[in-house]
Parts: sequence; C-alpha cells; structure tokens
Amino acid sequence: MTLDKETRENIVNYRLQKAKDTWTEAYGNVKMGFWHTAANRLYYSCYYAASALLIKNGYSPKTHNGVLILLGKHFVFEGILSREQNELYLSLLDLRQESDYDDCLIVNEQDVVPLVEPAQKFIREMERLINLKS
Repeated sequence: MTLDKETRENIVNYRLQKAKDTWTEAYGNVKMGFWHTAANRLYYSCYYAASALLIKNGYSPKTHNGVLILLGKHFVFEGILSREQNELYLSLLDLRQESDYDDCLIVNEQDVVPLVEPAQKFIREMERLINLKS
C-alpha cells in the first residue's frame, strides 16, 4: 500500500488516538470487573499503537500475526524495541485469542490487572518511536 505523506500521517494519528481511547475502554472494564472485555481492549490498544508505528515506517501488515512478525523483524531484532515490550504484545495477543475463542477459559483479575500499566507504557513507547522519525 503506497500512501502519500499526509494520508500516512492521518492514519498514524488516528491509530494512536484509537490506541489511547481503547486503553481507556480497557481501564474502564477493569474497574467494572469485565475481565474478558478488558483483556480484549488491552490487546487492541497495543495493536493499534503497533500498527501506527509500522504504518509510519512504510509497512502495511494485513493480519494480527503480521503486526507481530513485522514488529519483531524491524524493531525488536534491530534493537529499537525491547524484547520485554515484544513479549508483552505477544502475551496480550495470546490472552485475547484465548479469551475470545476458548469457551473454557476464565479470565480473571490476576490475568488482566498486571497488564494494564505495561500496556499503557507500550502505547507511549510506540508514540515515542513514531515521533522520533517525524
């Protein structure tokens, strides 16, 4: 996908705002004890932020796994993004998939609460990396 500079910037800004808004949705669901929904929203908040970084840098992943692979290849492997940040993203992806598709999985407070602050830090790190190349 070839985007002109203005369109790319608009998409990146939209995804970053969507990441922040989705994190706020996750936080609200944590406060209400909706653990499955909170897990879903935490993952998507990071997904939107990661995809914004990738788009900013000219990559256009087509799948959730594509975001994970491109993030690893171009940012983790290159030492730009920490392995811990990548592991957080992978953990959120796994929890979201299990929560959404495993009928026997019960997601609880202990699964979700420890991920809230790290997810917010992940979003901030994506934003920092995006702004480095502005």
